[in-house]
Amino acid sequence: MTKTLSDLRVQIDALDLELLALLNRRAGLAHEVGELKKGEGSVVFRPEREAQVIGNLQQANALTRNEGTLKPESVAFIWREIMSACRALEAPQRVAYLGPAGTFSEEAALRFFGSSIAHLPCSSFDEVFQATSAGSAEYGVVPVENSTEGVVTRSLDLLLTTPLHIVGEISLLVRHHLLRASNSLEGIEVVLAHPQALAQCQQWLTTHLPHAERRAVSSNAEGARLAANKPTWAAIASERAGATFGLHLAARAIQDDAFNRTRFVVVCLPDTLPAPGASGRDCTSLVVSVPNRPGAVHDMLVPLKQHGVSMTRFESRPARSGQWEYFFYIDLQGHPSEPHVQAALADLQNLCAFYKVLGTYPLAD
Repeated sequence: MTKTLSDLRVQIDALDLELLALLNRRAGLAHEVGELKKGEGSVVFRPEREAQVIGNLQQANALTRNEGTLKPESVAFIWREIMSACRALEAPQRVAYLGPAGTFSEEAALRFFGSSIAHLPCSSFDEVFQATSAGSAEYGVVPVENSTEGVVTRSLDLLLTTPLHIVGEISLLVRHHLLRASNSLEGIEVVLAHPQALAQCQQWLTTHLPHAERRAVSSNAEGARLAANKPTWAAIASERAGATFGLHLAARAIQDDAFNRTRFVVVCLPDTLPAPGASGRDCTSLVVSVPNRPGAVHDMLVPLKQHGVSMTRFESRPARSGQWEYFFYIDLQGHPSEPHVQAALADLQNLCAFYKVLGTYPLAD
């Protein structure tokens, strides 16, 4: 017998009620876990545990193959929201990020923690680190590298000089749109955006708006806010920012690289959350320096090869000592609790004039 649209809607409504009951049962169990953790003095948020839960669900979901099966990224999104709502029963986590509303940093925070957070938009990366270091926010979210323009140098410098450590990461596919009060490219005199966004769209701007002034602002969303009140101004920002400030999308996806991605990290004080345990897919981030002698950088990499540890990122930044010395930012695959990683880190530390673990955390999906 063929089901009618009405029959299907009745079934969906019934399933929704079942899902709601199950979600409330899950929330009740999560609340019990939270009470036990309070008694033990342990933290509520465990990113490695949440990564394992989502990974296990994605694997189980992959065994179900039909036209109605959820995509892996949908499973991750749904369960992050479920876990976020459950955590918020205890207290919503306070998260600092580059504001105002509508920035990609805000989107990264929501993607990582879910929607049930207390928002703390900041005017600069420095303010994000300051708010998180001072305890105004429990966590901060900042970009560290872009697939087009490379590292975000200010974030790297602040990771070196503050007590915060990395406990998580999230990668976003970034789509930049040209936003303005009218739906036209005519008469644009000024284009506002964060310097990184201006750089990521420079070819498009040169081709389509060669005479417009490119003006750097603290964030893309701040550019959108300013452009909302100036008919001859436009902003490069997200679709979310356009909706927030009532702007038209005068041109879509103007980034020069179609696969433009930005990697964000989640930072906090070690007292807020100690280094996450091993999840099975982890990254360890370091910053080191070596004595200024021939072969020192080569020697620094030898322990990684000897112990079979893969290096996924290697960046240098001036040490600002006036002596042409450098700090090296390194990402390694693996967790320090794994014997081969532990051995490599011990040997590496013995070769370094400066050594700091910036964090160890589950890899982004």
